[in-house]
Amino acid sequence: MAGIRAHRGAAAGLAALALLACRPAWAGWREEIGTFRIGMVAEPGAGNAVPGLALLTDAYSAALGVPVKVFVARDYATLIQAQIDRRVDYAVYSATAYALASVRCGCVEPLVAPTDADGAVGVRSVLVTRDAKVTKPADMATRRIALGAPDSVTATLMPLADLAAAGVTDVAGQPLLRHAASASAAEAMLADGTVDAVFGWQRAREAGAQGTPPRGGTLTRLEAAGIPASALQVVWSSGVLRYGPHAVLSSLDKEAKRRLVDFLTGLKARAPQVYGLLERDHMGGFVAVKASDYETAAALVRAAALEPPPAVTDRARPRSNR
Repeated sequence: MAGIRAHRGAAAGLAALALLACRPAWAGWREEIGTFRIGMVAEPGAGNAVPGLALLTDAYSAALGVPVKVFVARDYATLIQAQIDRRVDYAVYSATAYALASVRCGCVEPLVAPTDADGAVGVRSVLVTRDAKVTKPADMATRRIALGAPDSVTATLMPLADLAAAGVTDVAGQPLLRHAASASAAEAMLADGTVDAVFGWQRAREAGAQGTPPRGGTLTRLEAAGIPASALQVVWSSGVLRYGPHAVLSSLDKEAKRRLVDFLTGLKARAPQVYGLLERDHMGGFVAVKASDYETAAALVRAAALEPPPAVTDRARPRSNR
């Protein structure tokens, strides 16, 4: 019975989405598109399967009024190349994967990105100290600092890319830097006094957003490890690394882009089951985004000379590889 109700609910949601395809549109753009090609990266261990693929295909087809085909890539490198080669019109990216595609070809633009229910839109890299032992980034030359694993986005790559603006031009060359194998290892070093500060991450809202910062991240983890909140201070923070976008070829017809934005930004309310298939980590719904929202990601890619991440990593909030 529950399965029948869920199926009926999804069908009702798709019926509402189909109304989007009935709005007046510029003649001929559907004929130019033909079949709309969507690219996604398979979850680790899932082969080339995408859960709910038929439902997703129907939803996009209803929104655009054209047939839809989904290409399942084994990794982001494959997905990026497919979009650069114009073999997919639309791709679901991580932040750094989108930035890589944009830097390489300049042929893509972001349409929407997910948000969290509490308003968080991405993460920042932060330098956290205990008992004010570090007061500014320049103190790194004389204090013991824990840097994350080499492939950690927020605990290594973002500081390397972003700290020059704070006056630290050679993060990796600081004499007292300590390299940790994981976020947990770095946090343990701060807890036991092995280091004076640690690079970590913090969830972030839109620039200028008011209110208490979202919970979660290095500060929350350190507090859970027994360090009083009053003893912890954030000495430096990076720009916001926005959650990964859904991006299209810039050459896609404007009407198609508009319909996709309407479809996706209304998806959480109209068809929550479809939204859950597209986005399992960030449940606040999709919002419209623009290229400038990914300046932090683009700067990171340029500074770190990143290669495409091999698997699904930074679409979600930071995990062990951050």
